[in-house]
Amino acid sequence: MPRTLKNCHNFTDLKDLAKRRLPGPLYHYIDGAAEDETTYRRNTESFMDVDLVPNVLAGVENIDMSVEVMGYKIDLPIFCSPTALQRLFHHQGERGVALAAEKFNTLFGVSSLGTVKLKDIDDLIKTPKMFQFYFHKDRALNDSMITMAQEANFEILTLTVDTITGGNRERDLKTGFTTPPKLTPKSIFEFASKPAWALNYFFREKFELSQLSSHVNEGTNIAISVGDYFSTMLDQSMTWDDVIKLKENWGRKFCLKGIMSASDARKAVEMKADAIMISNHGGRQLDGGRSPFDQLDEILQEVGGEIEVILDGGIQRGTHVLKAMAMGATACSGGRMYLFGLAAAGQKGVEKALGNMKIEIERDMKLMGVKNLKDLKPHMLRKRQFLA
Repeated sequence: MPRTLKNCHNFTDLKDLAKRRLPGPLYHYIDGAAEDETTYRRNTESFMDVDLVPNVLAGVENIDMSVEVMGYKIDLPIFCSPTALQRLFHHQGERGVALAAEKFNTLFGVSSLGTVKLKDIDDLIKTPKMFQFYFHKDRALNDSMITMAQEANFEILTLTVDTITGGNRERDLKTGFTTPPKLTPKSIFEFASKPAWALNYFFREKFELSQLSSHVNEGTNIAISVGDYFSTMLDQSMTWDDVIKLKENWGRKFCLKGIMSASDARKAVEMKADAIMISNHGGRQLDGGRSPFDQLDEILQEVGGEIEVILDGGIQRGTHVLKAMAMGATACSGGRMYLFGLAAAGQKGVEKALGNMKIEIERDMKLMGVKNLKDLKPHMLRKRQFLA
């Protein structure tokens, strides 16, 4: 395991350093997924079933890694997908991620279960911001969050649609993970074993779910698992009609996260969403579900060219990004991709994660013989053939 950030050359190194620095339940919350975690593993393994076919002698001294996502040009084809509870992993939390994303001029998302106020993020950075929205039973809370995001100048609203109930996250059940963390004999031992984390958590800014704390106590003052939060607090009666009304109320760029079927992608086009994120919530909801990369071509065959299609999940290497872009994705996004960096070293850890990814994408584009990501085409991919 690497002991310093300098020695973290890839995703796995950052993951190992995060494991050194986090109490066990928090590390396993980031790394864990639903049930047997087969979908979590498949999210990354799926990229191994497709090979890249490079061209050579293409004059690739200067390359362009930029893409346009929902009207905003970003300098990397991958951005920081919204993730919950970030100040549990490092005291800088969303502030550290926001500043790192701005440094690389890429998109940054804040979760409804975020731990920093949206206005604070608006005051901190000038690059585009995405607010990820959970549709709660409490309609007043929903309205409040929309107003907060509008007043904080968030340009994009992303509705997560695959959390109609909580996934069976068995690692969390085994470790007893909750937000905020419960103090038990077992957890006190875990916290004491990571004194730097414990000092930062207990003696810095009080932990809260900043967008929710004025409406509900769960997650800020009452400890609850994320799975239980989804199952009890979110509105299981939500339909496409609710989504259409939400989009109209928002009035700005609108994205749906958690689309996995071609038929749902078609509905997103019909309701005039600006983008969809193909995502299975990092394998944390339905175990046995298809991976986003496996499903990308089918969705592009249905709606490609009619709506922006973002691949979210499983990305650990620059070649993973290039494979998705060659297939026709607008851009890619990831959560664990930068969360382990955050846990390892705060803002500098996220910068290391994004920097490693940038270096890999630049090198791999040159090795593929492309100067612009638009030069990546499906004919540069080959699906491996497996004997039955």
